[in-house]
Amino acid sequence: MSAVKKVCYQIKDSDLVKFNNSVDYCVGTGRAGLALQKEYYEQLKFVQENIGFDYIRGHGLFTDDMAIYQEYTNDEGETIAEYNFTYLDRVMDMYKSLNIKPFLELGFMPKKLASGEQTVFYWKGHTTPPKSYEGWCNLVTATIAHLMERYGREEVLTWPIEVWNEPNLPGFWKDADMEEYFKLFAETFKAIKSFDEELRVGGPAICGVNDEVWIDKFLAFCRDNDLKPDFITRHHYTTEMPDRDGHYVYQELTEPEYGINNLHTTRTIIDSYEEFKGSEIHITEYNTSYCPNNPIHDTNRNAAFIAHQLSWLGDDNASYSYWTFGDVFEEFGVPYTPFHGGFGLVANGVIPKPTFWSFEFFKRLKGDCIHRSDDSVIVKCCDNTIRGVVWKHGIKRTGEGLDFSCSIAMENVPADCSYSIVYKTVDEEVCNPLKVWHDMGEPSSLTEKQLELLKMSANPQVSSEIVTLTDNVLNLNISLTEFAVVYFECTPVKQSSDRGYSYERTMQLD
Repeated sequence: MSAVKKVCYQIKDSDLVKFNNSVDYCVGTGRAGLALQKEYYEQLKFVQENIGFDYIRGHGLFTDDMAIYQEYTNDEGETIAEYNFTYLDRVMDMYKSLNIKPFLELGFMPKKLASGEQTVFYWKGHTTPPKSYEGWCNLVTATIAHLMERYGREEVLTWPIEVWNEPNLPGFWKDADMEEYFKLFAETFKAIKSFDEELRVGGPAICGVNDEVWIDKFLAFCRDNDLKPDFITRHHYTTEMPDRDGHYVYQELTEPEYGINNLHTTRTIIDSYEEFKGSEIHITEYNTSYCPNNPIHDTNRNAAFIAHQLSWLGDDNASYSYWTFGDVFEEFGVPYTPFHGGFGLVANGVIPKPTFWSFEFFKRLKGDCIHRSDDSVIVKCCDNTIRGVVWKHGIKRTGEGLDFSCSIAMENVPADCSYSIVYKTVDEEVCNPLKVWHDMGEPSSLTEKQLELLKMSANPQVSSEIVTLTDNVLNLNISLTEFAVVYFECTPVKQSSDRGYSYERTMQLD
């Protein structure tokens, strides 16, 4: 390291600091039809076993590979709609088996119901308005009715419903037609509420393009038409425009403050409307890059940058859904290699990426927050356990590390209490499967031995020590290399050795 930044904090374990941790509320996924694949299931199962998200949100509920919307001609020559829920049942049953609920995104348009030919992505999701709003609303309510019949009304009432995806982009909604989207939202909202007024419906699911205008005009439209969305949704990405090279794109990260300020404008606009003040905001997509072929997603730099975001995204937002849990994802086609810059927390082959551990670490931060800063979050649990995450993020490589130290004044513990401290380190030296894959020669098809080695290289380094309090103060010192993320857990411990056993003698320490 060419330089080291030093930070030192004085903390009291009785202090309470604002920290709304919704790290495990929702996670993103590729289109719904991909959930029928074995690799998809294995990746989601791994994520659920190790992190455990409450909800999952993705595209393609009504695209043709899910086969829900069908038509036939009756004896009178009339075109009649009918619905096929075979694949929907398989997907939802699988989600239920993994203890995750759908955050339903209504889209895209079935081809037979679309008013035009415009599509998006390799898998051709139709992105034009319905040729019949009645037909669209019937599809929506019939699907909800089926889900309630299969899983129970009380269960489905807990599933949030979002109308469409990024209508402020012309690729996702023809011409980014604001008035037409407002019509889609209004018709859909009224149809769902007429079916069951307790269902929770929101939008407009916009990205960061012209977002302030869209949020403001959306709320004005809802106010003027006596619509009250149950929540507001938008997306959040933190990179500049892409530079394309072969199968890949490269983008510069933006300063975190820009994203913080941009997201806060949504809170400000919502609260300026008396009718909507305090409404929940759900970030239904976020990541660094918005491209599924940006190699940054596979890096430790991504893990550290996302760790910083996880520390503040809950300030204004009820939830924030990382895009995506895994790399079974085909917007631009089937990936060529296991490390291809995919969005996922998990690479194909069920290899956890460094960013996976940022989520696993933050999942453990449940308790009273006693410290939050630009580089760390620390919580105290009811059993006097102290847990924390420290990171060294940056938008570009500088070589600078971080020397982190803190002194925690502990109350209601014996003055000579000892703490067992376990550290889990994720950095470019000890948890970097991307580098191991690169040093293998970047094989596109992994052998069993290569896959096993990559999985071994994808785990944090674990270290530990015992620290005795000094004047009821717990002192911690952690050195981080650039782009490192470190989790620590401090647990009160009383040594209870077996008769005759001496660790010091065994290790020749006395």
